Amino acid sequence: MRRQRHQHHPDLDAYFARIGWSGERAPTWATLRSLHLAHVVGIPFENVEVVMGGVPSLEPADLEDKLVRQGRGGYCFEHNLLFAGVLEALGFEVTRLAARVRMGSDAVRPLTHILLAVEVPGEAHPYIADVGFGSGGLLEPLPLLPGVSSPQGAWRYRLVREHDLWLLQTVYGDDGWFTVYEFTLQRRELVDYEVANWYVATHPGSPFRHTLRVQRSGPHERAYVVDRLLTVVRSDGSTEERRLADDHEVLRLLVRDFGLLLPWDTAFPEPPERPERPEEN
Repeated sequence: MRRQRHQHHPDLDAYFARIGWSGERAPTWATLRSLHLAHVVGIPFENVEVVMGGVPSLEPADLEDKLVRQGRGGYCFEHNLLFAGVLEALGFEVTRLAARVRMGSDAVRPLTHILLAVEVPGEAHPYIADVGFGSGGLLEPLPLLPGVSSPQGAWRYRLVREHDLWLLQTVYGDDGWFTVYEFTLQRRELVDYEVANWYVATHPGSPFRHTLRVQRSGPHERAYVVDRLLTVVRSDGSTEERRLADDHEVLRLLVRDFGLLLPWDTAFPEPPERPERPEEN
């Protein structure tokens, strides 16, 4: 018999307060949609722990403590595992999946991204939920149907089939459709994400290990920090870039504008000079 992990019961009141959500606690499409958007807007994507040399814990209690009680964010494994636990506590059936990030590349990359397939009672098809993609990911869930274009703020998304794969694609402004990642509907276990999490956090070629990456998302604006470069992309098509002078300015920005509760003595390591190999989101 397989050993089961200790069952964690998420603190829904604390989680809903963290994301500013007060909707009906029922497993409906309206609940899933509003929760997804509130999570994306309310909890930033960030890899501060990894840049500082740590490996994030994926234990449910630790995820809740970090992202909910400590006022921090996280990367894909942290966001989507926390979100999956909340959805299941509300009565949704959730299947945890894994994706290979493409971001326009044809290279075969490892399975380093987590996403969710969510069953909604009374709906004829599942929905793809993903609150943890750090390069312009979904704001709302997508129906698991090929070719259905979903406008989400200034962006549009769709799922298409490629042989036995599903592709998540996005388009912004006048640009054409762009493949973000590929996935199948094979169920994954926590141990699969623990292996991928260790690789992403510790492999010398992982951009998350050396490069600070923080994102704050909304329907009409997205702000990114990559090391000391702040980029803001707005729904009117305008883009603003600003170079941050030093760690103090980076820290002030992350606390004031991104809402991350970080110690005031945080010092980010200088990124080494090396060829960039962006394998993950």
